[in-house]
Amino acid sequence: MSNKGQEGRTITFNRKALHDYHILKTLEAGIELLGTEVKSIREGRVNIRDAYIRPENGEMWLVGAHIAHYPPAGRFQHDPYRKRRLLLHRYEIRQLIQALRGPGMTIVPLRLYFRGGRAKLEIALVQGKRKYDKREAIARREAERQMRRALRRPA
Repeated sequence: MSNKGQEGRTITFNRKALHDYHILKTLEAGIELLGTEVKSIREGRVNIRDAYIRPENGEMWLVGAHIAHYPPAGRFQHDPYRKRRLLLHRYEIRQLIQALRGPGMTIVPLRLYFRGGRAKLEIALVQGKRKYDKREAIARREAERQMRRALRRPA
């Protein structure tokens, strides 16, 4: 089976993060996976919607991501919700831990993709939006949609 079409293709995207947070900074992180997890990801059987990144003992961990079982593996399966270590440089980890000290700051995964045959996770330092921020964004999107619709229609 060839994986030539996998290169750079986004496997999953966290649209909820764009709605719930202001994105301040993005980074690319490697992710430590088991073999059955890699195969499930290649099939697109992964969900990062409710996932977040937490520092622990000087390392960053992906928590709450669901990578489904890989059926051909039989009984030798991984835990779908296990914590997965992220592969970042020490200075990046220090910067992120420092930034997390701010009010309302957190780190969430934005998208999962393959690059050079390795699974990569685009993570973002974010600050939570308030309810009125979300409403404002929805109103702005709706206004843009109406303007595009008006420009398309012939007079």
